[in-house]
Amino acid sequence: DGHSQLSAYERKRLKNITENAKFFASLKLHESAARLNQLTTKRQSHVTKRVNDSRPRKAEEEPARRRSMRLLRVEPLDLPLLESLARPAPEEYPQVPAGPLPMVPEDQAESSKWTETLLSTWMRISEVNTDHADWSTPDIKRYQESLSSMVLSEENVRKVVKARVCSLAIHPSQSTILVAAGDKLGHVGLWNVGCRAEEGAHTFIPHSFQVSCMYFSPSNPAHLLSLGSDTLRCADVTRAVFDEICRSEESFSCFDFLEENACSAIVSHWDGAVAVVDRRSPGLSPELSADLGFRRTRTVHVHPLNRHYFLAAGSVDVCVFDVRYLKAEGNKPLSSLPGHTKSVASAYFSPVTGNRVVTMCADDKLRRPGSRRDTSDICTLPFPCRHNSNTGRWLSRFRPIWDPKQEHCFLVGSMAQPRQILVFQDTGTLLHSHRGQFLTSVCSINVVHPSQSILVGGNSSGRLHVF
Repeated sequence: DGHSQLSAYERKRLKNITENAKFFASLKLHESAARLNQLTTKRQSHVTKRVNDSRPRKAEEEPARRRSMRLLRVEPLDLPLLESLARPAPEEYPQVPAGPLPMVPEDQAESSKWTETLLSTWMRISEVNTDHADWSTPDIKRYQESLSSMVLSEENVRKVVKARVCSLAIHPSQSTILVAAGDKLGHVGLWNVGCRAEEGAHTFIPHSFQVSCMYFSPSNPAHLLSLGSDTLRCADVTRAVFDEICRSEESFSCFDFLEENACSAIVSHWDGAVAVVDRRSPGLSPELSADLGFRRTRTVHVHPLNRHYFLAAGSVDVCVFDVRYLKAEGNKPLSSLPGHTKSVASAYFSPVTGNRVVTMCADDKLRRPGSRRDTSDICTLPFPCRHNSNTGRWLSRFRPIWDPKQEHCFLVGSMAQPRQILVFQDTGTLLHSHRGQFLTSVCSINVVHPSQSILVGGNSSGRLHVF
């Protein structure tokens, strides 16, 4: 064995090494490694190596690349190439110039025979005496019967202005129904409801922005006063002109006459102030500007008997002021109507005595505060009535209005289905719902004829409905 001098342990170790070497030799690992190396070498030979060759290639070696005709500026076979695509300019309101404007419809360069017919009708019915001294207030039962007899026919529905109706006025004539509508774009539409022809309605543009308030003069119905955001105008049909009464850089919101002859008016601003305007004074500036302390003044309304009192509705404020004591700052109200928790849309005195006030608030409540003869106690009898006033941004806010023929009843639009206009008694009782198959939209703005059973409702698309 040749290893006799080794110890038993070392001999055992060598024996294990020899047996292991024989075992690995039987596995033929060297041949397997050589074969694996050969396979690896062959596989690498098929891999294409990228060569950094900067030599220019021949044109025929490059495949043809697709290029768009637009990038190549090549005209198509059938359609001409548009050289430049200009962005459309943003839509802007037409700016109406200051000063008097001719009473010519927007779609005409000069007055046509149809316009002259409409204006002559307005002039003719304004010459008739419309004094309402002999008008009597019917009792509730007869009044409710007259409401039930009012209907809406298909020919009494018509689109008069282009955009959302923001104000309405009705001529006091007892023979002809003449309605005026003001929209969000500054348009004023006149419609002779009895004229069935297409030429029975015409649209004028006396304002640049929203027409928020409009009245026929109570002393001379040949005058139609309309309030835009920046100017107060009077449409005089006898001269066929829109006169300018007052102009301001502040945004107007509402107005009402301080005198029955309509010579002076109280005008409210959106920033909370009010102004006194006198039509007899030269110039376009107001006689007085007064800060009421409101964040917003949305509506003003003059007491029907004591015309030096006026009602102002603001953000959450409804107060009575005396125009005789107005000053530039520090004005205190004579009386306040508390209880409104959200913004107030409008507030109006009752038409005969002024002893009642109806308000519309965003808290979904109609309020009818009562009164005694003393204006300091005007808020003694609150009676809230639930009403959904959530009109959203695309509809004009509801404005409940008193019926001039009835001291105890007022009207307001509704969000309910089917569409309807509601008539409430001052106790909160629902007297009647004006509805019909031709009333398919919400009428936020409404007006009632002072002597006839006629109701006009305007919607957000410029359409009027005459019951």
